[in-house]
Amino acid sequence: MVNDKVFMRLLLVFCFVFLVSVAVIYFTFDIRAITYLSMFNPWCILLALGCLMVGLIFDGLRLITLADVTNEKLSAKQVVNVVLSNYFLALVTPGASGGSIAQIMFMRKAGVPVAKATVVILVRIIMSIFFLILLMPVVLNEDQDIVDWMPASVIMVVSVLFICIPVAAFFLMRTQYPEKWLEKILGKFSYTTQQNCLIWYKEFKNAFAIMAKHPLKMVRAFLESGASLLAIYSTVPAFFSGMNIEYDLLQVIGRMVLINLVIYFSPTPGGSGIAEAGFVVLFSNILPSGLVGIMAVLWRFTAEYLPFLLGAFVSIRALGSDVMALSPGHRENNE
Repeated sequence: MVNDKVFMRLLLVFCFVFLVSVAVIYFTFDIRAITYLSMFNPWCILLALGCLMVGLIFDGLRLITLADVTNEKLSAKQVVNVVLSNYFLALVTPGASGGSIAQIMFMRKAGVPVAKATVVILVRIIMSIFFLILLMPVVLNEDQDIVDWMPASVIMVVSVLFICIPVAAFFLMRTQYPEKWLEKILGKFSYTTQQNCLIWYKEFKNAFAIMAKHPLKMVRAFLESGASLLAIYSTVPAFFSGMNIEYDLLQVIGRMVLINLVIYFSPTPGGSGIAEAGFVVLFSNILPSGLVGIMAVLWRFTAEYLPFLLGAFVSIRALGSDVMALSPGHRENNE
């Protein structure tokens, strides 16, 4: 059963999402959009859902691969629970922080030790972000509109940084320097804060250690990660095709990469508001007048809100009303 607290939290989320969606459509709608909506082909919905399904399948395969690295096995049902719970808790917690915790809790429920589950989920996040970062130089150099915003020299510097920073971080994590720097930085903070940060850093470092020990499996998981992200982003061109809109596939996917990289660092639950605003900004010169807001909402509903609804069903059914209590503090108090 869903208690009043859970029901109210879900209601607030639905209201927030609804208001954001209405605002985006209201402030971008144009009467000319009706012409394109009248040409809407229903088959594109199936195509978009197919892209989403492929993305979720590859996300599950990545989880299986990473669990195998730690000598753990997950059943198909357990994989589904972990993947979908991420969408649910990410959308009802600030900064999407609950998504990672939900995955760890479901993996623990599946018999995976918390330490291993934490490393698996951390590596999963790192891979997604790193994949997007590696694509950024291509996006910045190939999208002519973005090139017009920034000089070529700036694009080159940014591209080099996008590639070098993660690589440098990987090798730096194999030394003791980051830990020493962190201890100095945390010197003026409370003991609890210092310990929490150091524990997080050690988990982060363990993730890099696992990557180094299993290169072939990591490459496989990385490719699965990329396939998952690109398939989910393909829901957008699927809707474009359904309205007979001419577009450059690489340009559309490139801009989706840029938006989703920003969402990873968004302070709002699930990136709500920021995602829609970013979509409007980046696609306003690609889409016909008045259609960009509608497309933003279609994308968010298909790629985020639909998995959120499935995740809500899975999470509440498996964990009950306590699902909303998944937070770092709650987790520590129960271990």
